[in-house]
Amino acid sequence: MFQIGQTLISEEILENDFVCNLNACKGACCVDGESGAPLTEKETKIISEVYEDAKPFLRKEGIEAIEKNGAFVKGSDGEWETTLVNNNECAYVVFDKGIAKCGLEQAYNAGATEWKKPISCHLYPVRVKEYSEFSAVNYHKWTICDTACQLGEELQVPIYKFVKEALIRKFGADWYKELEDVASEYAKS
Repeated sequence: MFQIGQTLISEEILENDFVCNLNACKGACCVDGESGAPLTEKETKIISEVYEDAKPFLRKEGIEAIEKNGAFVKGSDGEWETTLVNNNECAYVVFDKGIAKCGLEQAYNAGATEWKKPISCHLYPVRVKEYSEFSAVNYHKWTICDTACQLGEELQVPIYKFVKEALIRKFGADWYKELEDVASEYAKS
């Protein structure tokens, strides 16, 4: 682990490679699992505000789940998360030629909203756990992403570079520049 400001970062995001391979995994991270995408307190307000504008981009099943259970729910761990359809896929998922994609991101890309998607989704496979004194930045390994690890290795793209935009969104450009400096020194050692 190393520290930048109030963050403790796992070396795994420097050591491991990753590039999403949607043709192989079909967006399984949006469909598999036991809970919805983690949301911050601030994001619960945002997702409620953008829902009506994003609604035309969502599937009927997702809309029904959101309108029945809410735009977000409290998970079994007591944390906020996106609503699921039948305890399975995220209610905000849409399918494009058999590939799961984010309906919130499609609304953003179309200019219907100014919010891309939950930061936890944008950061994946990086997970951030907030503590009172610091944030822990870790690599979340999941077998459904094995093909992403293989593609990342083939293209030689470390995790921190793959999620650059999301890390800047979460922690800022100065923080990311410091991370690049640390990665450069780490590569030399």
